[in-house]
Amino acid sequence: MIKVSVMYPYTEGARFDHTYYRDRHMPMVKARLGNACAYYTVEKGLAGRAPGSPPAFVAMCAFICNSVEGYQAAMQQHGAEILGDIANYTDIAPVVQVSEVVVERSDG
Repeated sequence: MIKVSVMYPYTEGARFDHTYYRDRHMPMVKARLGNACAYYTVEKGLAGRAPGSPPAFVAMCAFICNSVEGYQAAMQQHGAEILGDIANYTDIAPVVQVSEVVVERSDG
């Protein structure tokens, strides 16, 4: 299992439409990834470690996928549409990382 993290660094004055991201972009991406993506999460940055400091990332999402190959195949097919939608909600360049999920839940 892999996790594809997409993170939008906080930048003073940058534009990020959280409603569009949550309600339109992310469901569209999930639909395009299809069975390659088991589920996704969306996060909205609130603060940094120090009191009153801005978050490191204004928003983040994670796609939990069965394999790198499945994710890459879906992105090969739909990546242009997915990346083309970014301008509809932000002017921040995302940072992407693909990771192996070592522990999915720590409660068991």
